[in-house]
Amino acid sequence: MKLLKNKIKLTTFCIVLSLFTVLAYHIPFFRLVLENTEGGLNGALIFAGLGVLMLALNFFFYYLILYLGRFAGKCILASMFIADAVTLYFINTYEVLITDKMMGNVFNTQYSEASGFFSLSAVLYVIFLGILPCIYLFSQKVTYGSFRRFLANVGTGLGIVLAVALGHMKNWPWIDRNSTELGSLLMPWSYTINTFRYYSAEKKRNAKEILLPDAKIATDSKDVCVLIIGESARRDHFSLYGYERETNPYTSKDGVTALIADAAATYTTAGVKAILDHGPVNKLYEILPNYMYRAGVDVSWRTSNWGEPPVHIEKYNKVKDLKARYPEADERYDGILLEGLKDDILASDKDKTLIIIHTNTGHGPTYFKKYPSDFEIFTPVCTTVEMSKADPQELINAYDNSILYTDWLIHSVIEILKDIPQRRTCMMYVSDHGESLGENNLYMHGVPMSMAPREQIEIPFIVWDSDEATNIKDLDKVGQYHVFHSIMNFMGIESPIYEEEKNIFE
Repeated sequence: MKLLKNKIKLTTFCIVLSLFTVLAYHIPFFRLVLENTEGGLNGALIFAGLGVLMLALNFFFYYLILYLGRFAGKCILASMFIADAVTLYFINTYEVLITDKMMGNVFNTQYSEASGFFSLSAVLYVIFLGILPCIYLFSQKVTYGSFRRFLANVGTGLGIVLAVALGHMKNWPWIDRNSTELGSLLMPWSYTINTFRYYSAEKKRNAKEILLPDAKIATDSKDVCVLIIGESARRDHFSLYGYERETNPYTSKDGVTALIADAAATYTTAGVKAILDHGPVNKLYEILPNYMYRAGVDVSWRTSNWGEPPVHIEKYNKVKDLKARYPEADERYDGILLEGLKDDILASDKDKTLIIIHTNTGHGPTYFKKYPSDFEIFTPVCTTVEMSKADPQELINAYDNSILYTDWLIHSVIEILKDIPQRRTCMMYVSDHGESLGENNLYMHGVPMSMAPREQIEIPFIVWDSDEATNIKDLDKVGQYHVFHSIMNFMGIESPIYEEEKNIFE
């Protein structure tokens, strides 16, 4: 405490904070460096050079913001220390990479889902690596010195940064090759820069929805299609695809077709967009529900999830809306998304009906909370959110139970459609992405596609229809973009945007 009462120079203060930042928050960063260098003198130079570069960069930033901001600068640094602690918790616990896509996941996650990540370890990270540094930050008295000293120190810090960067020119190809992983572990730059990158991309993408060419209904048949968008379902844990456990006891008796499919992305917002888009486009084009609605189709959306592009239809129902309509329904599980579904279909006065159900079952880390107790067949189950510390088999058990419940949901939709008289009906189930369950020390999803493991890419694509005259093409592999064109084909919608090669029906 006596130390805190004594004033220290801003230079010393910033050196202390810089050392603390490098040592406390960057063990994963330096571990990655060691794993990707061949050792020897050059490996040691890369390791030391990056360490000095980080120290100098942090010193430059801290000195600049504290000298100019004083108390406000301390507030900014305090918020960063808290954010650094939380980010480190997720990096160490879930092996995530902090990219612009991951920041998109953060900003599109609701509190109900985010709360599932809280644990005692998270609290300890925040206390010891966030709050305690903040106490020191605000308690320590500082002498700021003259403006001349400010210019000298800022210049020195910047000079060291430039000197190290120029001195390592021969290692720039190595840094460039590993820039995505290195940058995602560099704090506070990883989440600050990628936050700006995410919002910049979103602003461009969501500036205005680009309308597709006008579509028209070309057939007189009465058609109903239900598209179920799955959450974090990986193909190799479906017994329909050969998994040794019976995770599909319901749909295996329904006569479904299970197609081999890959996701276009490893995170929800991009995966859902791919399912609803007509093709792999970066701009915000008119998505499937909006397009069908404008063409005169009766379109409804039921969701317990989030992350979809803007949906412009009248019948958009979240869990709270369905709970208000059906008070007896259990809003904890996705079964509520099926409440009144048959009645809504029968009440439609249009010949073409499209229902999109966006589920949440399968989203980690709390797999054990995603299904009713009747579906806890595989036991014991993991009940901790710290997946890296969980028993691997217990984690798989909980996840497989969520797949079992997903199978029941799909089967229940099929049963409802079977009971719709005098209408052609169809069900498609497609997951937004897969899920890692500890393979290669990876958990959940969100790894960039360039390095994503197959567990996060390989997804189920399950189809059922009531029309015996409708056949499915013999395709080696399909993707999420097949959904748009296949639904157009089934429902008899004509448009210049239609692509027959992306249609699964003969």
